[in-house]
Amino acid sequence: MPIVAQSTDTTDWVSRYADEVIAESERRAPGAKHDGAAAPVVVVASGLSPSGPIHLGNLREVMTPHLVADEIRRRGYQVRHLISWDDYDRYRKVPAGVPGIDESWAEHIGKPLTSVPAPAGSAYPNWAEHFKAAMTEALAELGVEYDGISQTEQYTSGAYREQVLHAMKHRADIDAILDQYRTKKAPGKKQSQKPVDEAELEAAEGSGAASEDDGSGGTSGYFPYKPYCGQCEKDLTTVVSYDDETTELVYTCTACGFGETVRLNEFDRGKLVWKVDWPMRWAYEGVIFEPSGVDHSSPGSSFVVGGQIVREIFDGVQPIGPMYAFVGISGMAKMSSSKGGVPTPADALKIMEAPLLRWLYARRKPNQSFKIAFDQEIQRLYDEWDKLEAKVADGSALPADAAAHSRAVRTAAGELPRTPRPLPYRTLASVADITAGAEDQTLRILRDLDPSDPITSLDEARPRLDRAESWITTQVPADARTIVRSEPDTELLSSLDDEGRESLRLLLEGLDSHWSLDGLTHLVYGVPKVQAGFSADATAKELPPEIKVAQRSFFALLYRLLVTRETGPRLPTLLLAVGADRVRKLLAA
Repeated sequence: MPIVAQSTDTTDWVSRYADEVIAESERRAPGAKHDGAAAPVVVVASGLSPSGPIHLGNLREVMTPHLVADEIRRRGYQVRHLISWDDYDRYRKVPAGVPGIDESWAEHIGKPLTSVPAPAGSAYPNWAEHFKAAMTEALAELGVEYDGISQTEQYTSGAYREQVLHAMKHRADIDAILDQYRTKKAPGKKQSQKPVDEAELEAAEGSGAASEDDGSGGTSGYFPYKPYCGQCEKDLTTVVSYDDETTELVYTCTACGFGETVRLNEFDRGKLVWKVDWPMRWAYEGVIFEPSGVDHSSPGSSFVVGGQIVREIFDGVQPIGPMYAFVGISGMAKMSSSKGGVPTPADALKIMEAPLLRWLYARRKPNQSFKIAFDQEIQRLYDEWDKLEAKVADGSALPADAAAHSRAVRTAAGELPRTPRPLPYRTLASVADITAGAEDQTLRILRDLDPSDPITSLDEARPRLDRAESWITTQVPADARTIVRSEPDTELLSSLDDEGRESLRLLLEGLDSHWSLDGLTHLVYGVPKVQAGFSADATAKELPPEIKVAQRSFFALLYRLLVTRETGPRLPTLLLAVGADRVRKLLAA
């Protein structure tokens, strides 16, 4: 039975890209059976450089093709999601704020990332493996299915040898293509060029020393291949000559002065420069879909130039390649920011569940920027997520929202782990703040949230509880944490007027009969209403504006008596956490 390729949902960006990728796959292999053993594999790709911590912006490079691949896989097609680890790239600089390194690592600049020592204390054999490890673990938790390819292994094993020889043979053609995009400096005018990212710089480092015919069969001194030095291992080398017939290549190293003559048909210690390497891989792997960041998508950048090189040099086809926008961060604790780095997927997964993080990438089109919250905004995000869950459950969610939810909570392989009792994140964070993680106290409070259906084990609230506790301990500054008073504020209590004393009396009288999250919410909002002569059940429409002022004053009084501040966790949660007996002790006027 044939598989239906077209999606019926016209509002979901993932489905639309899946339609395009399937159509392109069928265009490239017309008549192929996609539902049988002979079906071609649909290839999507990502590229990650383990040159340092792989951050949440880099994660979009993976999540965009992952979501599309997963949709195609759900429709019954065979899909291969490649992640190329660019671990054969040069080590460019010593990154700031990475624990376990110092300025001595500067001596390794120019070596392949897999030849640089890992930070001190690492369990991994080299720099690249050290930074790949955290990302690999995060991708597993996120449910991302992929085939990882080490570019070190590909180049040093000779897998790309024919492609390297082909590029060198056609170096003049490649140079002519690149020359179409090189920035020209007009006489009398300053040269203006946008900043380029580190990968883009690779393209400028592949030329040889001469600009005339070197007698080796080429028409210029441009060479799209960079050897790593046989003595110091660095790529600070210059190709002096190359012979197409014998593949004899002569290079010298400007770092250590070493030079040698090698035969490129048996030499595997070097790589193509970036703007040639990327399109070579598209053709080699048959990539149909690969997104690129805004820095790769402007005129003259890698993706644009690569499209011409893959067609004219490697006889391949450029992938469908949406440009993706940047991912920002909303708030980081000072102790994290001072490390000098940006947060990674592993950092995000310490404070949020995998489905929520997946949802942030699934609900926005690739060209839409968004922020990932590490500050108080994370509580609002969780509220929004919980509301979506409720709408999906009752069938009222819009189609695009329901699709994004589905992609967040499950993949073609099955459901992701989820919290059995997803209590509000802000409530769990408040409880973690007040109890400092004491499990017996936490269980007591959570059990009291809903006495009619009490939680019986903290495991019912995990992993969300663990994420909320981690957020409190790692992202909330110490001076913003909640500390409940140990003794009553006798001075404040003795200074209260009759109205203040009466408000505390009404609250304490109602504690036992309202001892639940909903009940205490009704009580603390109701006390100022009753004092003003209204029913505790009166709605906002039935009350004068002064009631809101009275409520704010009452709340500030309670906070001052309980935690010595005028703000804090939501009062109902705070009261439950403090416990009825201790509340009576601290509020008895």
